[in-house]
Amino acid sequence: MEKIITALQERKKTPTRLTKNSKLLKSIINAIKEKKGEGIVSLDLKKIDEAVADFFILCEARSNIQIKAISDNITKTVELECDERPYHIEHGDTWTLVDYVNVVVHIFQHEQRMFYNLESLWEDAPKTEY
Repeated sequence: MEKIITALQERKKTPTRLTKNSKLLKSIINAIKEKKGEGIVSLDLKKIDEAVADFFILCEARSNIQIKAISDNITKTVELECDERPYHIEHGDTWTLVDYVNVVVHIFQHEQRMFYNLESLWEDAPKTEY
C-alpha cells in the first residue's frame, strides 16, 4: 500500500480534466467488462482538492489470474483506442493498480477491496456503477 501511495503522490495530474464520458474512461470500463470484472465503480474526484486523480475506477476479480488478465486488457485496449500508455502499473496478487495519471484503476480481489474500502475513503465523490 505504501508503494502505491508514494507512486501516486510523485506524479502530477495533467491540466486536462476528464469527464465520465471521455474516451479513456469508456475504454477502461469496456476492457474490464470484456474480462468479466465485477463490481465496477467510478469515483469522480475532480471536486476534491486532495485527490491525486480525476477518477478512480474500482473493480473486482475472482483470482490473481483474472486480475492480470483485466490489467493486461486495459493496457492493450487503451493503447489501441486512445494511444495512451499507463504512467505506472503496480502489480500484485490481490490488488493491481494501473495509473493513467488522471484515471487510476484499482483491480482487487474481494477481500482486499473490502479491507481498503476506497469507496468510503472517498465517499464525498460522486459514484457511478457499471
